[in-house]
Amino acid sequence: MLVLGIETSCDETGVALVEDGTKIRANVVASQVPVHARYGGVVPELASRNHIIEMTRLLRRCFDESGLTLDDVDAIAVTRGPGLVGSLLVGLSVAKSLAYVRRVPLVGVNHIEAHIYANFLFRNEPQFPFVALVASGGHTCIIKCVDHGAYELLGQTRDDAAGEAFDKVAKLLGLPYPGGPSIEKDAATGNPKAIDLPRPMTETETLDFSFSGLKTAVLYLTRELGSGGLEAGKGNPSRSDLSASFQAAVVDVLVAKVKRALAQTDVRRVALAGGVVANRLLRERFAAEVGRGGNGLHIPPVAFCIDNGAMVASAGYFRLMRGEQADLTLNADPNLRLG
Repeated sequence: MLVLGIETSCDETGVALVEDGTKIRANVVASQVPVHARYGGVVPELASRNHIIEMTRLLRRCFDESGLTLDDVDAIAVTRGPGLVGSLLVGLSVAKSLAYVRRVPLVGVNHIEAHIYANFLFRNEPQFPFVALVASGGHTCIIKCVDHGAYELLGQTRDDAAGEAFDKVAKLLGLPYPGGPSIEKDAATGNPKAIDLPRPMTETETLDFSFSGLKTAVLYLTRELGSGGLEAGKGNPSRSDLSASFQAAVVDVLVAKVKRALAQTDVRRVALAGGVVANRLLRERFAAEVGRGGNGLHIPPVAFCIDNGAMVASAGYFRLMRGEQADLTLNADPNLRLG
């Protein structure tokens, strides 16, 4: 079965063709980073407008690269939430129109679920049950995946998601948007042990997260040091030291929580997903501390950690195999829960 996947939950426009849920025939993504960088974050109205601008071009490119046509498509999968409602509605409108014209099944996909299914697009796909960490700009959660479509939420963020914390701290440090890649680049020349930043909620048994206190600690430190205090050679930690220390603190929290989830559930397999998982230190730490502990570890390639249509198509395929199908009244749900 060939599924066309459409992703427009935030600021990446993704279109892909995936066969039988695992074989990518084409996958194209348009980033809006240059559009939003001047504002230091995503502007919802601009995001939805740019999805409209990019969609037709990406659909044509997807079919051109695959050598396939719309007539070859057997079903259409689209992200229906969570996300920015204006952005979601663009993808839904396109998906419903194409499904109507082609008279093929339509299925709505949860964005968090889709990130998990990025792990099914490559060899050595995870076997159920497994624990999934989804860490992205808007979401940080730990989910026990029992089977296709069967999930148990084990923990989630109580305030800022990890990606949001990266963006906000980058802004405090005068680094460009998006914050994750900027902090990672700046941290490369810093000392991660230079500053003892908090590791929120790692001393409790809960699997929930909280990154607002860590962000606030960075805010107070930058105020204490003043405008020139982060320059190298002044006897204070440099900006790179602060970037490295912040990055290490976030990774420590994520690793600790997943290890605790494994202990509490007695599950031995882990799948990582979401944009934050593109971080090199995070990938190395999980490989060293989780993957080598007798656990199976699954991490998508960096290009498939960001939002993309292939992960939506994969998740949609497995929903269709369970007999799920939507009609043309399918609507966006910006607060859609996984379950």
